[in-house]
Amino acid sequence: MRKIIVQEFITLDGVMQAPGGPEEDVSSGFKYGGWTAPYFAEADEAAGGFMKRWMESTDILLGQKTFELFAKYWPKHVDMWPGIIDVTKYVVSDTMSKSEVDDLGWKNSELLKSVDDIKKLKNSEGAPIKVHGSGNLAQTLFKHDLVDELYLMTFPITLGTGKRLFGEGTIPAAFTMTDSLVTSNGVIFAYYERAGEIKTGTVGA
Repeated sequence: MRKIIVQEFITLDGVMQAPGGPEEDVSSGFKYGGWTAPYFAEADEAAGGFMKRWMESTDILLGQKTFELFAKYWPKHVDMWPGIIDVTKYVVSDTMSKSEVDDLGWKNSELLKSVDDIKKLKNSEGAPIKVHGSGNLAQTLFKHDLVDELYLMTFPITLGTGKRLFGEGTIPAAFTMTDSLVTSNGVIFAYYERAGEIKTGTVGA
């Protein structure tokens, strides 16, 4: 069975929309695109090991919008993400056809049409698969308890508006922190793995 890792940039209030640039996703009038940029401009040397792990080459699972964005950008910037051309890119869409995926010209891309297709992929043999961006897909994975690990980079800002990582369909689930780092400019790297069901009790009892 393969692990599915949801890896995201988020704000303190859970917004994940358009972290990389102003034109990345302007849906619903979002005007704060590129909110991570000032923090990367002042990158902390201590974050180097975490960023290397963040950018390691793995098969990736993407929603349609993120897939189309990545397919246009990353083939021209392979020096920034070594190995991205060679890994398998899975796009989840119930509207795209295989020919439309192929027409984008991103090597090693495969189309999945449904949650059942994702489950089949997860139940296959192979290395972990990472989800980048793809907010709607991430919420679907949370809803169906298909997330094994979370890699979150939390930035010390609130936006008050925008697409959020965790939606109303997220099931109750416990996670254990496996690694973390706080950079000098306040960015928190935190890695979590699934740890069973929620436990409740009374404080002090």
